Amino acid sequence: MKPKHQRFLLIGVALLGIGVSTFLILTAFRENLVFFYTPSDLTQKKIHATQRIRIGGLVKPHSVQQTGEKIYFEITDHKIILKVSYDGLLPDLFREGQGIVAEGYLRQPDHFQAETVLAKHDENYMPPEVAERLKEEGLWHNAR
Repeated sequence: MKPKHQRFLLIGVALLGIGVSTFLILTAFRENLVFFYTPSDLTQKKIHATQRIRIGGLVKPHSVQQTGEKIYFEITDHKIILKVSYDGLLPDLFREGQGIVAEGYLRQPDHFQAETVLAKHDENYMPPEVAERLKEEGLWHNAR
């Protein structure tokens, strides 16, 4: 085989190796990626029941109900209301009317099964994703 052909073969094998490596890295990254949505976003997206997502919004006042360790509440972005169920203990700072981010699975178009609930830190804090979305929609003006 001529040296010229050997170089082309070596370059081809190297490019193939880089392509396969890139594909494997992107596949692994996609499997571990958790997307963030507001309740309004969920009405426009097709989300499979096995896809882990994060939702964020404000806990609707007078919506929190507890049955044993099972907790039901609603979150809103002032457009759409989404029912959330959570099995476990809520963070101490969880309150009605405050911003939260929940991670879990969308079981039905209007029902979210949360596995993790994150609440605010102090009176001036709201999860950045939630604050940004609410600020874009002109519904929250204290975003930092």
